[in-house]
Amino acid sequence: MASIRKVIPVGAGSQEAWEALADFDAVHERVAAGFVTAVRLDGGDRVVTFANGAEAQERLVSADGEARRLVYTVVRSDLGFTHHQASVEVVDGGDGTGGCRLVWITDALPDEVAPIVDGLMDAGAAAIARTLAG
Repeated sequence: MASIRKVIPVGAGSQEAWEALADFDAVHERVAAGFVTAVRLDGGDRVVTFANGAEAQERLVSADGEARRLVYTVVRSDLGFTHHQASVEVVDGGDGTGGCRLVWITDALPDEVAPIVDGLMDAGAAAIARTLAG
């Protein structure tokens, strides 16, 4: 199984970043603007549209406000996953700047999708850093 990890420094404080992340249905406005361009609801899932026009149906697995950790899974996408689960955790910056870091980890199968997922996560991380600049 491919496991891809991104650490994203953001200018927003931990609480501000968590509040944006926890607003699961507003990822296109509050977390990754420009990378995710639209969200529509489908039952309890969100269907996200990416800047390249691809769509993915994502299901919230858990949102732990105390740990500031969110987990979601992709239940349908254009990439041919047989498994996709991701977590995003807000970690205090600890550098005195008032910012924080997001630790984004994605586990995916088949292994062959890893380079594609890695590239998408790089683009997503850049959008997150811009959106949560603080």
